[in-house]
Amino acid sequence: MEISEILSKLTLEEKARLCTGADAWHTACPQSISVPQVTVSDGPHGLRRETGVPGESASATCFPSGSALGASWDPNLLEELGEALGEECRAQGVDVLLGPAVNIKRSPLCGRNFEYYAEDPCLAGTLAAAYIRGVQKQGVGTSLKHFAANNKETGRLTTDTAVDARTLRELYLPAFETAVKEAQPWTVMAAYNRLNGTYCAENKRLLTDLLRGEWGFQGLVMSDWGAVSDRDRGIAAGLDLEMPGGCAIGPQKIIRAVQNGTLSEEALDRCVTRVLELAQKAAAHKKPAPAKTPEALYAQHHALARKIAEHCMVLLKNDGTLPLRKTGSLAVIGEFAKTPRCQGGGSSHIHPTALDVPLEEIRKAAPQLTVSYSEGYTLTDDRPDEVRIAAAVQTAAAADAAVIFAGLPDAYESEGFDRSHMRIPESHNALIQAVAHAQKNTVVVLSNGSPVEMPWTEQVSAILESYLCGQATGSAQAAILFGSANPCGKLAETFPRKLQDNPSYLNFPITSPDFVAYRESVFVGYRYYDTKQVPVCFPFGHGLSYTTFSYLSIETDRAELTDRETLTVRVTLKNTGSRAGRETVQLYVHDMESSIPRPEKELRAFRSVELQPGEEATVSFPLSKRAFAYYDAAAQDWTVEDGVFQILAGGSSAETPLCASVTVHPAEPRPHIFTRHTLTAEAWDKPATCAVLKEFLTKAGCDNLHVQADWMRDMPLRNLFMFGAVYTQEELDQLVETLNRTTTFC
Repeated sequence: MEISEILSKLTLEEKARLCTGADAWHTACPQSISVPQVTVSDGPHGLRRETGVPGESASATCFPSGSALGASWDPNLLEELGEALGEECRAQGVDVLLGPAVNIKRSPLCGRNFEYYAEDPCLAGTLAAAYIRGVQKQGVGTSLKHFAANNKETGRLTTDTAVDARTLRELYLPAFETAVKEAQPWTVMAAYNRLNGTYCAENKRLLTDLLRGEWGFQGLVMSDWGAVSDRDRGIAAGLDLEMPGGCAIGPQKIIRAVQNGTLSEEALDRCVTRVLELAQKAAAHKKPAPAKTPEALYAQHHALARKIAEHCMVLLKNDGTLPLRKTGSLAVIGEFAKTPRCQGGGSSHIHPTALDVPLEEIRKAAPQLTVSYSEGYTLTDDRPDEVRIAAAVQTAAAADAAVIFAGLPDAYESEGFDRSHMRIPESHNALIQAVAHAQKNTVVVLSNGSPVEMPWTEQVSAILESYLCGQATGSAQAAILFGSANPCGKLAETFPRKLQDNPSYLNFPITSPDFVAYRESVFVGYRYYDTKQVPVCFPFGHGLSYTTFSYLSIETDRAELTDRETLTVRVTLKNTGSRAGRETVQLYVHDMESSIPRPEKELRAFRSVELQPGEEATVSFPLSKRAFAYYDAAAQDWTVEDGVFQILAGGSSAETPLCASVTVHPAEPRPHIFTRHTLTAEAWDKPATCAVLKEFLTKAGCDNLHVQADWMRDMPLRNLFMFGAVYTQEELDQLVETLNRTTTFC
């Protein structure tokens, strides 16, 4: 039946109920007419399909979480992951998977950072688009979340995030924009928080003008669970579906608002139409469950989870101790070696189909190796246990090398609350320092969802950041430790030396959750550290390998272009080591001279490349206008200033050995909007407007212009009278109009 026909048969009450879920995981079905019901389920790194028993979910593959996936820098891998998740959704009858989550990591303290990809929108958006394509290939929809500026957990249901237009456009919106334009998710999830005073679930500028109008989103907008404040305002703003269902307040508000005329039925019909479109789309795209048996499907996906985990782990430091020898003796230390932490807490918590235990996998990987184990600490007490530490030191000292498994316990980071510091438990720190003092070949393997402080960095031989890498964490860790897998992960976030170095440190309130101002503007992560030249523990994009790579050359297809043209950049690199490896080529752009504060460099493209020993490869990157532009809030548009830009290529934000320069010209000059509040300097600095201003001042009786010009520069036009000029309000308005007709601003 056509949607228009269904609409004509629905009562006002049925329409209102269709815009609210039937329960926690299903859309509503009107009684008068048959409409397919849509089943949604939690993600994003695995399927959390509730069984109906409180607190229980069906078994599913627990893949690496978002922070680990971000470290892969590999869209192909994310698309493969998406296809596997889509298969499991089909197997369990799920129509829409609630993911991916692409919020920017503004602060290391955000409790949900383990679900998010990166501190950079180019990386986050590209990976999200690949994930969405993979899931939706299987006839299963996705829900891009949490839209937008949802970068803290404490007080998330009421926090008002104050973010200026430029910061939003350059940092917190582009990942969503890329995912929408490149992959068209079936749904987008509105965030809990308020954005500049308005709840995201009631924000017409966000949900309708921007998402649908500018970006061309074609799907449905749903709320995060419990994010709706006033349902009728949400309908007017473009929020199609409130989740979860089970409460009559939302439908009642809609009905009353339509009846009293404060909400048009046309607005309601638009939302109902999109709910019906989603239902029909889910029914039309529904595929049968995979032909494989559940055992075969999950075995295949467990192998994939290991492959992905191996690509995500980041070798932060290595003095040559890794890879480990498979003979001799090894001390394995830390409770995480027996009780691994492989995922975060909250709505994304998966009941895994299997779990690889690191200690067991180490023994399996090296049967000729004598492996001894010492607990070192407990997961129930953060205080150093001198007895356990002494035993661990003795075990380590008697072995050829020691591997310490440490990191953040479950209680330290989760959805629903933010961290108050960046430290791992003191029991872990004390253990690492004591063992490293006794054993020179000490390797630390970290399990954590976000950056931690490492006061022992210089004392240990190697550090492997394994993040929260899912149910195959243990086997992947063993593969990298012994070298059967070559580490290739790169940090998708900066690891500062200490929390106080983070740009949001003074503006990330933990105890006062109702308001947060993003005063650091666009200077988040490496954009801040590189610009301010703040030393870091490990930079954005950093990651070591068991082979070496040399960046040989960079070329551009032109030295000069307009912002309507696309620049092609070619980077050649070579594997100069003795074994195959994967390198991620990162391309940054630096504006040599800007009229506004801009970051030292910004990631604009990247490519993951597999190379055999001695092999060279040339990778190409297209750069269009947005690669050189900043967002001009006054003009409400992206602006490229005429001038020289450097194109930087390398293996991290701190290592860009290749550089090329290009000159970019705006294709069309655009009018600069003068007002009576514009600084006089804006007119003085351009010949055409300078002539207009001088003529006005001379007629107004202002003498000695050459003497007074420097003083005038910092004065708004409305204050020209202070320099002896005599004029009326009408004459000042005419000056502003003439300046706007005369000027061009690039």
